[in-house]
Amino acid sequence: MTVLQQHLRNLNQAPASGLAASNRLSALPPLTPADDLSLNAPGKALQPKLAAETAGPAARLLARLLRRPAAGDSWRKGATGERRVGAELDRLQCQGWRVLHSIPLPRGVDLDHLLIGPGGVFSINTKHHPKQAIWVGDDAVKVEHGTPRPYPRKSRAEAQRVQRVLERYCGFAVPVEPVLVFVGVTDLKVVATQLAVRVYREREVAALAPLSGVWSVDQVEQIYGVARHRQAWLEA
Repeated sequence: MTVLQQHLRNLNQAPASGLAASNRLSALPPLTPADDLSLNAPGKALQPKLAAETAGPAARLLARLLRRPAAGDSWRKGATGERRVGAELDRLQCQGWRVLHSIPLPRGVDLDHLLIGPGGVFSINTKHHPKQAIWVGDDAVKVEHGTPRPYPRKSRAEAQRVQRVLERYCGFAVPVEPVLVFVGVTDLKVVATQLAVRVYREREVAALAPLSGVWSVDQVEQIYGVARHRQAWLEA
């Protein structure tokens, strides 16, 4: 029995009280096409930002000549990374996994991808750093030996946020594992010791496909039914 399976067993055998009991009472309205997040394409949440901030052709050419970033470059790069990772995740659907992209969260942020299947639930954060070397520690990431970025810490917080939403409507414990996926990098060095966040290159996410023994087919569909409903995330 894996650590995750034992954790689930302990939680499900514990007496229901307090928040756990109230979670079971939460219900969502019937799903409508407007609230169905399964229709979202990877990177959809970034499209309004791209439309608002993208520079015109002349400005982009000037920025390229001056070797400076043009307006909207960071959003464009992020959307490209999400599309590439999304394509890899979509391949897992034939093996019993469910995938959602660009889940909108309060305060103008979004969850890049959510993977739900027989091997667990995974909140996936995509980072596109083309032609750069990445160093990953327990709480920070360095790009080309630069200033530490709090990617792992934020990924853990994001997974906890997702877990709270799913448990509120599923009525049972739904552990969520955080995943960082790096796109287009030249080198990826992981020195983390806590192993609290899974780290992959974009084409390595297929390593999640063989995982099993956590959820039944019916449980996968129940969790997915909650996750795909836009209304579930309004107070995430």
